[in-house]
Amino acid sequence: MTRLMLGRTLERICKAVLLLCLVHFLIMMILYFDVYSQRFDIFSRFNGRNFSRTHHYYNLSRPNGTFPTYLPAGDHYLPSTKPETNYTPTIKPVPPCPEVPPGLVGRLLIEFSSAMTLERVQKENPNVTNGGKYTPPDCKAKQKVAIIIPYRHRDHHLKYWLHYLHPILRRQKIDYGIFIINQYGEDTFNRAKLLNIGYTEVLKDAEYDCFIFSDVDLIPMDDRNLYHCYDQPRHFAIAMDKFGFRLPYAGYFGGVSGLTRVQFLKINGFPNEYWGWGGEDDDIYNRITLNGMKVSRPDVRIGRYRMIKHERDKHNEPNPQRFNKIQNTKASMKRDGINSLQYRVLEVTKYPLFTNITVEIGKPPPRPPRG
Repeated sequence: MTRLMLGRTLERICKAVLLLCLVHFLIMMILYFDVYSQRFDIFSRFNGRNFSRTHHYYNLSRPNGTFPTYLPAGDHYLPSTKPETNYTPTIKPVPPCPEVPPGLVGRLLIEFSSAMTLERVQKENPNVTNGGKYTPPDCKAKQKVAIIIPYRHRDHHLKYWLHYLHPILRRQKIDYGIFIINQYGEDTFNRAKLLNIGYTEVLKDAEYDCFIFSDVDLIPMDDRNLYHCYDQPRHFAIAMDKFGFRLPYAGYFGGVSGLTRVQFLKINGFPNEYWGWGGEDDDIYNRITLNGMKVSRPDVRIGRYRMIKHERDKHNEPNPQRFNKIQNTKASMKRDGINSLQYRVLEVTKYPLFTNITVEIGKPPPRPPRG
């Protein structure tokens, strides 16, 4: 009897507990839906007032409507979600590019036996924009670099140069543009004057602060040879294969060099009076030292270059006056340089991998008779 009563008591207690739990659950649900409905009502009223200002879906029925978002050819325009004009979105700052980029590979295998086309080079470098421009997407480069190449009738060399240099420069995290300064006509070639023209013309394109002057037939064999400017004028091509990978002499400044805008103007640019092959590099070296600067160079193991073999160009014969001119650099550098430059631009064309600037530079003065 006692056990029966105890069992009935426990059963009643359990039912009472279950009933209390059910009541508690119902009360919580009522409160929850009440609060939710209030919040939803407030949000709806707020959103109704501001929907037109915060959601700018493009109206296809408007014939003069425009898209602020542009996609490459072959893709479709997307509706803009650009916020109202008085709202400035928060843009995550881009970090500065590292002094030593992590993607460098070091020594490179350079060969010129395989066939090369501009179409192939373009496919290999999809991130290079029209005109031969590239900006690192993940960091901000310290300098904006213009690479200037004096040029005439070197299509074969240019393809190899672009094939190797674009990937190297992208790995180096360089913000750069490539400019081909093409001498029009068949008169005597003038390398240094073309470089002066390149300096002048690229500044019309953008505010470059570093200028690298490169021959089209020289390819660096190590991507640790960083193509940017330094505290002193830079000589990059210090160990060419044609010289046995050695510096031919202490004052050599040929092949590939780099100067900042300040350094270039300090020496009055390059000489304009060296018509034909040879001498202008030594004149530039003299200008640098005479203005109290020193030439900086990479380690000889890094500054190695391969030259694309070729016959000497027609109308680029050795200049017999070069030795006399080199000895008179101190007297001539203030009157002969960027301040005396004269030329005429014939055409500027932006190709996918480079910008071509064709110029007329005049004719050399008549040479004095021998003897």
